Amino acid sequence: MKYQELVNEAFKAAEKAYVPYSHFRVGACLLLKDGKIIHGANIENAAYGSTMCAERNAVYQAYCQGYRKDDIEALAIVGDCTPLISPCGACRQVLAELLDPYTPVILGCKDYFEVLNMNELLPRSFTGDSLSCSNQDL
Repeated sequence: MKYQELVNEAFKAAEKAYVPYSHFRVGACLLLKDGKIIHGANIENAAYGSTMCAERNAVYQAYCQGYRKDDIEALAIVGDCTPLISPCGACRQVLAELLDPYTPVILGCKDYFEVLNMNELLPRSFTGDSLSCSNQDL
């Protein structure tokens, strides 16, 4: 599947967003190495902190189905906006842990897209490997 096709699938996912407050639809599409695609959409809540972003929805669904970071080929995240949509801080943290650092992350809007990876989106990220640091050397 080409990146433009993945972006198109992410826009299909955005149609299912639940956005009664912001009216800002975000869609995500996760491509797995076995060819399966998983859609995610943002789901808002009146208690804004309980809102779930589209990209986390897609990645969490994959993990719930038994997939792991080695199974993920690419992730597209789209919104009907200019400039390109970009993951929030909470999503960057989750994606940094649950995606390989070199997995393509496609950020798209209606007119164009860019391809990055997690190392570019969140350099020097805090992951599980960070927890193995020892305080003994301090």
